[in-house]
Amino acid sequence: MKHIHAGKVRDLYELDGGDILLVASDRVSVYDVSLPTPIPDKGKLLNQLSAWWFDRMADVVPNHVVSTTDVPEQFAGRAMRCKPLKMVQVECIARGYLAGLGLREYRRDGKISGVALPPGLVEGDKLPEPIFTPTTKISDTGHDEFMTFDEVLNEIGEETAKRLRELTLEIYTRGAEHAAKQGVIIADTKLEFGFDADGVLTLGDEVLTSDSSRFWPADEWEPGRPQHAFDKQFVRDWSLTTGWDKTPPGPEIPAEIVEQTRRRYTEVYERITGKTWVRG
Repeated sequence: MKHIHAGKVRDLYELDGGDILLVASDRVSVYDVSLPTPIPDKGKLLNQLSAWWFDRMADVVPNHVVSTTDVPEQFAGRAMRCKPLKMVQVECIARGYLAGLGLREYRRDGKISGVALPPGLVEGDKLPEPIFTPTTKISDTGHDEFMTFDEVLNEIGEETAKRLRELTLEIYTRGAEHAAKQGVIIADTKLEFGFDADGVLTLGDEVLTSDSSRFWPADEWEPGRPQHAFDKQFVRDWSLTTGWDKTPPGPEIPAEIVEQTRRRYTEVYERITGKTWVRG
């Protein structure tokens, strides 16, 4: 087993036979900085929620999962054995509600990724319909930058661009419909795709987790203000109260914020999957 990449949150290893081991750590990253304090169980929660969604989206699009059990014992519960993919250099984002960077873009331009929206919307509003708002990290800043659909067309070609938009909106819509029945709003989500060795467009990375999505309790939803977050937005919001300038190193997370974050990740896992989480 060869370690090939350490990301802000996940680690990648190359296994014998060419498979990739994707390991979800307990690290939490905000504003593209990995904070020094881990969130216990976070990696296992994200990995197992992703696995649950991958299984339920298998009829929509192939995914990179080979096995969630055939992994080294030390990574049990927090790792997936995956097919290697040639990743598409576009992050595919679906938005059903106005929040985060989408809200910032709307306030400035009245549109997100070139998609015009009705005037007068406020933070947390439900959009008339879900929209595709892709971003890329291939930029001078090193951070996500919004792309218009025409820019995606130019980057990867019409056929792939249209397929990515179609799949992103279908996965988001299906996921949001399921979550709504469990009292959870999925405000937005980020997906990543790649091509497998046979050239098949394949869903990779993670899917509909608390690190890649905004999850809100439906019974507390109230447009016009920030929403209660079941996701890492809670840690983002806390970090802004510390005076931190969003550059490394990030601040240590107090014990009470760690525990509240863990509870939120656990609650949304249990609501969505219907399973009871047993702490590790």
